[in-house]
Amino acid sequence: MIINSDLHIHSHYSAATSPRMDLHTLAKEATRKGIQLLGTGDCLHPKWLKGIRELEERDGVFYFEDKEEEGKNTNFVLTVEVEDARRVHHLLILPTIAKAEELYESFKKYSPDIDSDGRPSLRLSGEEIAERAKDAEALIGPCHAFTPWTALYAYHNSLRECYGDMVGYVSFVELGLSADSSYADRIEELRALTFLTNSDAHSPYPIRLAREFNRFHVEDMSFEELKAAIERKRGRKPVLNVGVPPKEGKYNESACIRCYKHYSLSDAVINKWRCECGGMIKKGVRDRVNELANCDGAHPEHRPPYLHLIPLAMIIGLALHKSASSKTVTGIWESLLAEFGTEVNVLVDASMDDFHASSGFNLDASVVEAIEAFREGKIRVIPGGGGKYGAIELNAKGSEEANEKGGEMELEEATGREQKRQLSLIDF
Repeated sequence: MIINSDLHIHSHYSAATSPRMDLHTLAKEATRKGIQLLGTGDCLHPKWLKGIRELEERDGVFYFEDKEEEGKNTNFVLTVEVEDARRVHHLLILPTIAKAEELYESFKKYSPDIDSDGRPSLRLSGEEIAERAKDAEALIGPCHAFTPWTALYAYHNSLRECYGDMVGYVSFVELGLSADSSYADRIEELRALTFLTNSDAHSPYPIRLAREFNRFHVEDMSFEELKAAIERKRGRKPVLNVGVPPKEGKYNESACIRCYKHYSLSDAVINKWRCECGGMIKKGVRDRVNELANCDGAHPEHRPPYLHLIPLAMIIGLALHKSASSKTVTGIWESLLAEFGTEVNVLVDASMDDFHASSGFNLDASVVEAIEAFREGKIRVIPGGGGKYGAIELNAKGSEEANEKGGEMELEEATGREQKRQLSLIDF
């Protein structure tokens, strides 16, 4: 069977999250997105774990049945993000509540906030966290590995620097919004690992939840099957990564965190990482990957395709030049889901002919063209940087993905100068 999965989210017990990040809302929105398996996030938080415990559990998967809509249910697997002593973030995927409780006790004396924050800070190294993860039979890997603030490659030059002798236990790398497979496969030590694409959602809205997700081939819905798929054993495996174009990530290029002016790496070094406005220049993911790159970037045989997408409401908004939260966009979004079932069906699975043949409603041709443009990579992205998301242009000449063929990452002409204002993620 094929399942879509978003394995990194947060509950309302994490800082800076929506109060609507509760199990009922998450289950409902995941169903509408087309996500069959959702990470719980924050599973070490006692109050969040108490709510999870009330769900029916089978083989390490927790089932939320929607009593309002018969036959609809969402599956959860225990997950948590933790921060180590160097501020590197790690994602853990756990098999049972008992193991989550064991891990909580193991971490508690090293954490000042494990009872108050769903994403606890730990006075432990990456190696020490991995040791405890192994004891709890949990999977572990770095979160948003290239983000310049709280990620592995922000503070380390290799996996071994972070995980020490436990590096062999790491089974995946979460790429984050500013990177994709073409970036990460230029680093030799990552090529044997599975890449995960998750949303890190702090709110349940369709433009946040599962904005990135993974598609796995498994035999059934269980922790052991998910583990086998991530480790690519017994024929189980990832078959598709879906994520936003990396250039749209808010740390893709090196840029000032105050005025957002973009800099080439050489200019940033000359300026000692200080912008002319006085703000700090933050090194972008592209430049960091170029520093670490030590192979040609050809994808290994096991690497699945990577599809660049943004949430459906944003695509509709771009096509119609309207906010993703406008009534017009919301109406079209709801009509498409009524016709095709889920957002994933609309964006990934439905034939383009199905949009033209649809008799349920009259769909604006520009929306169909926009969906097709994303599927075919015929978009142009003005890169983000310094904490500001990039911008997407439709009806662009040529293919954005063609610009990255063979792992090469071409710089946009807009780098280092004022960029044309476009609708982007930040507008929504």
